[in-house]
Amino acid sequence: MNKPIIGVTPDFNAGDRKDMGGKEPTYFLRARYMKAIEDAGGIPMVLPLLSNGAAWRRVVAHVHGLLITGSGSDLAPELYGERQQHRFARMSHERATMELGIAKAAYRVDVPMLGICGGMQSINVALGGTLYQDIPAQLKTSIDHLPSHSATKTSHSVQIAPGSLLRRIAGKARVDVNSSHHQSIKNVAPNFRQTAVAPDGVIEAIEAPDRAFILGVQWHPEFLYERDPIERRLFTAFIRAARKCAIGQKRGSQVSLRR
Repeated sequence: MNKPIIGVTPDFNAGDRKDMGGKEPTYFLRARYMKAIEDAGGIPMVLPLLSNGAAWRRVVAHVHGLLITGSGSDLAPELYGERQQHRFARMSHERATMELGIAKAAYRVDVPMLGICGGMQSINVALGGTLYQDIPAQLKTSIDHLPSHSATKTSHSVQIAPGSLLRRIAGKARVDVNSSHHQSIKNVAPNFRQTAVAPDGVIEAIEAPDRAFILGVQWHPEFLYERDPIERRLFTAFIRAARKCAIGQKRGSQVSLRR
């Protein structure tokens, strides 16, 4: 069976980040994301940061799934109707515009979508949700959601909602996850539901029940999947949904040609 094509969003340096190319505008993407998709049976394709709706719709029409990746910088609070309250690095305008736009486009036509960490937050904001700008400043919690140790180590557990897509994938109600974020979801987007929470109540997963596969997780499964079967199933379930999308697109094209 043909492998589904998965569009993967990169980070972007507009010329002011020494850690990503210095003054030269540069795309940046950790290889772990690409390897996780390939190991699960998909073909990962780095997406260009296109800036208009027509281009996003064309991309969505030619991929079978979207992986919206994590980011070391934050979405501008203005994108969800707030003023900036805390000083943290902002995501580039180019990346934010692309991710929010393509997430909306994928949702409209039910293309499978997986959001990881900041990617989950982008999906939530794109579809009308909001964020806590800084967990330590805005929430009372004893959990360090941005620990200093490597993301290859787990940090805390999450409780998964019964009847959810994530529960079916995990096969259990509680799993241990890693953590590398200082922001989190405040208000879940309309037509989405929270499907996992940390012990302190921080939302750790969202999904769209009216879509075949749109799932966001706040942790980083790409650091864990090689040794954790639950995180591996997260990627294989995503690729399975993308493969079904590919079959549907092919049948649709055949019908169109007959007409």
